[in-house]
Amino acid sequence: MTKPHLVLQDVSLVLPDGRALFSGLHEQFNLSPTGLVGRNGVGKTLLARILAGLLQPTTGHCRRSGSVHYLAQLVAHPDHATVAELAGVRHTLDALARIESGSTAAEDFDAVGDDWDIQPRLRLELERNGLSHLDAETPAGALSGGEAMRVSLIGAMLSGADFLILDEPSNHLDRPNRQALIEQLRRWPRGLIVVSHDRQLLESMQRIVELSSLGLHSYGGNYSFYAAAKAHERHSALETLAERKLERQRQAQAMRNQLERQERRQARGKRLGKEANQAKVLLDAQKERSDVSSGTLRKHQAACLAQLNQRVRDAAQQVEEETPIALHDIPVAQAAKRRVAELDGVELPYIAGATRHISLIVSGQQRIAIVGPNGCGKSTLMRLMAGRGAPLAGACKVTSECAYLDQRLQNLDPEKTVLEQLLSANRMSSEAEQRMRLAQLGLNAQKIATPSESLSGGERLKAALACILYADTSPQLLLLDEPNNHLDLPSAQALESMLRSYQGALMVVSHDDAFLDNLGLTDRLLADEQGWRLESLQSSD
Repeated sequence: MTKPHLVLQDVSLVLPDGRALFSGLHEQFNLSPTGLVGRNGVGKTLLARILAGLLQPTTGHCRRSGSVHYLAQLVAHPDHATVAELAGVRHTLDALARIESGSTAAEDFDAVGDDWDIQPRLRLELERNGLSHLDAETPAGALSGGEAMRVSLIGAMLSGADFLILDEPSNHLDRPNRQALIEQLRRWPRGLIVVSHDRQLLESMQRIVELSSLGLHSYGGNYSFYAAAKAHERHSALETLAERKLERQRQAQAMRNQLERQERRQARGKRLGKEANQAKVLLDAQKERSDVSSGTLRKHQAACLAQLNQRVRDAAQQVEEETPIALHDIPVAQAAKRRVAELDGVELPYIAGATRHISLIVSGQQRIAIVGPNGCGKSTLMRLMAGRGAPLAGACKVTSECAYLDQRLQNLDPEKTVLEQLLSANRMSSEAEQRMRLAQLGLNAQKIATPSESLSGGERLKAALACILYADTSPQLLLLDEPNNHLDLPSAQALESMLRSYQGALMVVSHDDAFLDNLGLTDRLLADEQGWRLESLQSSD
């Protein structure tokens, strides 16, 4: 039997606005676990959807041998969805239930196929993944972002597909579950493509394929190998470009010198001819020969210069475009040490165990990381503080202007453009200034003029951040739930820099220790089996 593989043949994709996202892509994916990497907005998710057969390329085609299961980066589900829907087994379970009730319909038996044991298998996988408190009928709305992702990953493993294509599968996962995912993928026996910015996850891959402005480039190793090879390639490309430019400069100067020498010879020849009192016909013939010689030299030099310019352009095309990313600082009036939020005997909905109850006071100078396992109530706590819900008991009072970024980016209207949403949030700054700020986030004029649902995950996150950070009223309290999910490294570093300089109160949920370490935190709000515990990160002296 032929081993499963995916083959891209001269694949190109032109967006509805006429912009060519990528073109002429050729690559083959086999059983080697492969990481697909690239900057935000380069087209990784759209390429993954082409590989999965969910999107047709504009030109070229993708050949597939075997079945493909695609897991999207944003685990979207309607309010009435259940764990069975998230795991992708609802159809099979419903058909199985009808058969058990006496159905003999062929379509029901086709739906079940060989999955007669899907119920115990789902239950077993939930238990293995620390989700034994869930069952097939548990409402998806009661799950945390991490729990929803883990259920979706269970569905991918139960699919029996010949190829898994996972788009940002480690988003929302806590440290133990990220490690569990890595081990799970190491044991996966069939084809695997992982789209990710998670360096730890990418380190476990056997091959890295990068999508960039230069196309697709395969690196036969893990992330460390790729990073080293990429740095070497860029250094070599920049060196070659510098050499080509220097070569053009030297040759251009040599041509100018050559032309000046010829012009001096011509001028001297004319002067000597006049002094020798030669006949006019001889002088005219000499002038004609000189003009022909000068014209020939100029044509030859123009051809040489065109060739040198082309060599510079060819070298420049081998240097990947790297648009710098920047976030502007948020002006915040000094809040001193006054309280900006107070939770008194709050009981969180949907949460079981010790973290169901919390009391907390937040001052205007605190910068708090909220950490803990998936499902402990971190996102629920943030939603309550943002006024997106009410506690079952107790009181939650926020006394300052608050800005909230949730995991699902619900402040962003998918049908509206980024520009019109930012202009609606900020009526004090000019459109030109807002366009400039979005451009500095890597969102160009074309991207901000299309519905936000058409953007990549990283671009949507940047757009959502811009709409809350650049609003008319500067927030005194920032509530950020997994703000660096989907971001490439330059974008994450820009976010870190902005948050370090932010002068208001900050509460941020993240499972990325390196990201949290760069924010200048004052406290850590830790959730564990004993409940919530606030720990100071500043020395006492």
